[in-house]
Amino acid sequence: MSNNPTHKAEWDNLLALSRNQKTLNDLFQKNPNRFSDFSLELDGLYFDYSKQQIDSKILDILISLSQKSNIEHKRNQMFIGEKINITENRSVLHTALRKAKNETVKVDGKNIIPEIHKTLERIEDISTKIRNHCYLGATGKPITQIVSIGIGGSDLGPRMVYRALKNQKEPVEIFFTANVDGNDIEETIQLCNPETTLFVIISKSFKSQETLINAHTARQWLQEKLGKDKDISNHFIAVSSQIDIAYDFGIKKENIYPMWDWVSGRFSLWSAVGLPIAMGLGFNIFSDLLKGARFIDTHFIETPLIKNIPVIMALVGIWNRNFLNASHQAILPYAHKLSLFPAYLQQLEMESNGKTVDLNETPIKDYKTGNVIFGESGTNGQHSFYQLIHQGSDLIPCDFIGFIELPNPYKNHHQTLTNHMLAQGQALMQGKCNSNDLHRHFKGNIPSTTILLNRLDALHLGMLIALYEHKVFVQGVIWNINSFDQFGVELGKEMVKNIENSDFSTADSSTKELYSRIHKKDK
Repeated sequence: MSNNPTHKAEWDNLLALSRNQKTLNDLFQKNPNRFSDFSLELDGLYFDYSKQQIDSKILDILISLSQKSNIEHKRNQMFIGEKINITENRSVLHTALRKAKNETVKVDGKNIIPEIHKTLERIEDISTKIRNHCYLGATGKPITQIVSIGIGGSDLGPRMVYRALKNQKEPVEIFFTANVDGNDIEETIQLCNPETTLFVIISKSFKSQETLINAHTARQWLQEKLGKDKDISNHFIAVSSQIDIAYDFGIKKENIYPMWDWVSGRFSLWSAVGLPIAMGLGFNIFSDLLKGARFIDTHFIETPLIKNIPVIMALVGIWNRNFLNASHQAILPYAHKLSLFPAYLQQLEMESNGKTVDLNETPIKDYKTGNVIFGESGTNGQHSFYQLIHQGSDLIPCDFIGFIELPNPYKNHHQTLTNHMLAQGQALMQGKCNSNDLHRHFKGNIPSTTILLNRLDALHLGMLIALYEHKVFVQGVIWNINSFDQFGVELGKEMVKNIENSDFSTADSSTKELYSRIHKKDK
């Protein structure tokens, strides 16, 4: 049987149903139990997809499509460490990073769980020392400021989590630097005391140009401020799979924490990449984050597809993308502390499923993959792009993310915030008929899902992140693509080397002229 989803009978059935769609208002009017029929609940998490444009018949066919795509078998392959990343011949085991100590997962015949937990113990040890001011810098003063230097998956995950969970003054300050633009690191080091600052260099290959340039700048700054005769090795920690390269940079081997080739960067915050989380918030917070993700892993493995939240999330997304022609997806967290979550999901989803070649190396021509992900925390977004969602010409499904409790004392603020979230979901669905003034007419029938969690804490945030991770995986399986490589980020890196070497033999006239104008003053 072909792995092309359009060759399955379910695909044609769904296409036929998409041409005779009932409106959301009709679906609610005809089924008084629609909310209970199209919502799911876990401990502390409520998933309401009743405002999606599906009915029981559509859902049943979507489930059948997932079964014909061998979702359960491929899910199990991922969890036991089979090399499902076939383009790089790698296992995909971010889920192993949150497994319990007594479990077993083998890669090339070796159980990797002991090494994972050994690393977790090292993370706990160093983060505890730093938070207790027992880790000293070159001048004997305790480290109180941490600068995390990375980019992409080595930056955005820890940055997002730290931003989401920091609720009070901590014994250490955490800063994040990613952009190779010198203003990024300059703004950071201006806030730091060189005697009390530790740099955590996060790079799987220890070759990422942006990260290394920032790391060299950090080292130069320390040497200038502390004196070239000072041993500044205690001011650097590395997280990398390339221990020798990190050591050659000048980082002590005992200060190097491992990354593994079976974890892609955008899935890596659960590893030592999460060091800034443990240092900044405490190892117990990092541990709770892992527990939340592990809870969803168990749900994903053990729950029947019809009640499996990440599977339903993925199938709803397939329906919207491939049958309702929705190319965009809005991520709308109604929590200021989750302001970076849409950007995090941009990387997770667009880097994973932005593919046009299937697993058989066949160009994909007859169906679409991936979504354009964008968003903003509520209620800020309501005053910018919500206009396009409500009255624009494109269908843009929305994920609303809300919390019953938020970590602040302003109850009236929170009540207003959640009221706005509920009102937006209702307005997108119901619309408003205004035949006398079409400028004030709202078409409605815009699908949305609401994910409601008990509180914004490490446990529930871990659950939320893992939900989207598994959603991405399921969609990749149905689209018959590899969600775990990212060759699309490589081409620009190759070309920048030619530009840096002033090699324009293959460059276009635009690139040559722009380079000339930028570097005119250098001549």
